[in-house]
Amino acid sequence: MRRTERLFQIIQILRRKNAPVTGQELATELETSLRTLYRDMAELIAQRVPIRGEAGTGYVLDAGFDMPPLMLTTDELEAAVLGARWVAARGDVRLARGAEDLIAKLSVAVPADLQPVILDSGLLPVSFRRRSEDSFDVAVVREAIRSQKKIDMDYADEAGRVTRRTVWPFLIAYSDDIRMMCAWCELREDFRHFRTDRVRSIALQEKRFPERVARLRKRWEAGREAERRAKGD
Repeated sequence: MRRTERLFQIIQILRRKNAPVTGQELATELETSLRTLYRDMAELIAQRVPIRGEAGTGYVLDAGFDMPPLMLTTDELEAAVLGARWVAARGDVRLARGAEDLIAKLSVAVPADLQPVILDSGLLPVSFRRRSEDSFDVAVVREAIRSQKKIDMDYADEAGRVTRRTVWPFLIAYSDDIRMMCAWCELREDFRHFRTDRVRSIALQEKRFPERVARLRKRWEAGREAERRAKGD
């Protein structure tokens, strides 16, 4: 790895960490020596990159620091393209269109020497399972999550029995063959998972649900963890 790439990668590592990162952790991930790592840190600090910390305690990148746009490595570009192609194949109509637009924008925005990474990366998501078709525009759920609004819907269970639900959506789970809306269900007074191919009708309310999306996710994750522990016992 060239030094300029290594300096950029140090910043990227610090950006994605929520706690101080030791010199040894950085050196291990970068596959370099501590001595080289310390020289790199000194160079970054000399270039006025707002890094706090010192050898032995850990380094932190101050909040608010930003890099010039689209300074992406080959690995980052390939990850973006592969992810966008997966979404283009499995997302709802508007999300798929957004993924295709993202690839098109990247192809004209990156330097010429990196354009082949996007246009002919040799990476393609595949699936050998038949995907169920959504019965409605899932963009409605994404809007509900963003705006924290309730959804009214008619939902059919596996046997085809339809019930009327008012739900507070907080997550859409994507897999190869189905999409699942995770929500708090007012009817059941508990968390429920709804397959998007079983929704018979859906409408976005103007009324917001009272609990923050992040809080709902946290409670849902805690419940799932408790279930896993109980099964392990």
